Amino acid sequence: MITSIRGFRDIFEPESKLFASLESIARRAFGTYSYSELRIPAVEMHELFVKSTGETTDVVEKEMYSFQDAGERRLALRPEGTPGVARAYIQHNLNSVNPRQKLFYIGGMYRAERPQKGRYREFEQIGVEYIGNAAPSADAETIILLSDILKEAGLARFSVELNSLGCGKCRPAYRESLINFLHKCEDTLCEHCRGRIDKNPLRALDCKIDGPAVGQNAPVQELCPECADHFAAVQKYLDDAGVRYAVNRNMVRGLDYYTKTVFEFKTDLLGSQDSIAGGGRYDSLIKSMGGPDVPAVGWAFGADRVVSMMPPAAGAAEPLKAFVISMGGTADLPAFRLLSGLRRAGVKADGGDFAKSFKAQLRAADKSGAEKLVIIGENEVLKSTCMVKDLKTGGQTEIPALEITTFLGK
Repeated sequence: MITSIRGFRDIFEPESKLFASLESIARRAFGTYSYSELRIPAVEMHELFVKSTGETTDVVEKEMYSFQDAGERRLALRPEGTPGVARAYIQHNLNSVNPRQKLFYIGGMYRAERPQKGRYREFEQIGVEYIGNAAPSADAETIILLSDILKEAGLARFSVELNSLGCGKCRPAYRESLINFLHKCEDTLCEHCRGRIDKNPLRALDCKIDGPAVGQNAPVQELCPECADHFAAVQKYLDDAGVRYAVNRNMVRGLDYYTKTVFEFKTDLLGSQDSIAGGGRYDSLIKSMGGPDVPAVGWAFGADRVVSMMPPAAGAAEPLKAFVISMGGTADLPAFRLLSGLRRAGVKADGGDFAKSFKAQLRAADKSGAEKLVIIGENEVLKSTCMVKDLKTGGQTEIPALEITTFLGK
């Protein structure tokens, strides 16, 4: 027997209903905030993620599914959405259409990491990218949008952590001081952190092994006046909107392209895997990929993790209103016609096992959980009626077939 690959899974109801509910909530919020949908390919050039995400990040070094196709091109399954959105912005020259683009995406991502609770090798990600607005209000807007979606999804509790990574003016000095600090304690660091001290020292702050100790003792970045003012304004907007947050000066996020504001949504409902969502500003990414010099801010969250915390009622299926059965002979076609008419009228209905015996159809109706059983026999065909039985009370009513939709609506 062929089974699914470890880290990849089949999702049935009611869990699949929770995914659909979350997607619906997100789409309504995106519409309210004037974001439009962009569907990006699942496969991109491998180089796209190296140039954007960073060659020393865990995603590129250890987690990416990459392969060579028949044309000897090196390709990769997308591990995240932002690089693909940035590539699309450049490729389709969206800057000349309107530099200010508010985009969202919903789709599968792929990372070859160890599966854990709420973490899979194929997972659905929902994200936004607000391109072309450098104002701190744009940072705040995206954070408020994310908060609105999680609240609407019924998450019982979560917190927001905020930081600023500075910019090209103030980060180099901090980078050098952090490199010097890490070299002094190099013997205590894990293999990965030692190997990228000079290439990407900020990763030590994000490391699951060394992060807590390094963060407690490492130098704190001093922001330039421009970054300090930007960060203060973001907090002011969030305060005014009533969004509660905490400043965490050691938070760096796991990708290279972030500048200025970064943020993370966390919860204590997932055990050690406490991160729900994250994002930040990436003002230099699009230019570094060969595009125009435009600022951007965005976020993403794993739908699998959010779904695991949603109340079960959010995925409750709409009850089956009617189950239609035929007593055979000339009743089959009218029964099928009635079943089709109910569905076209928006009534959730099932049935159609007319090749089975009447008793077998009754058993199927009992298992279906339907509220009403609709029976069509030769007598009902002659009178243009149908027999409706309440499967909870057992009561039966004969009504004209043309009134069945109204009757079930009542």
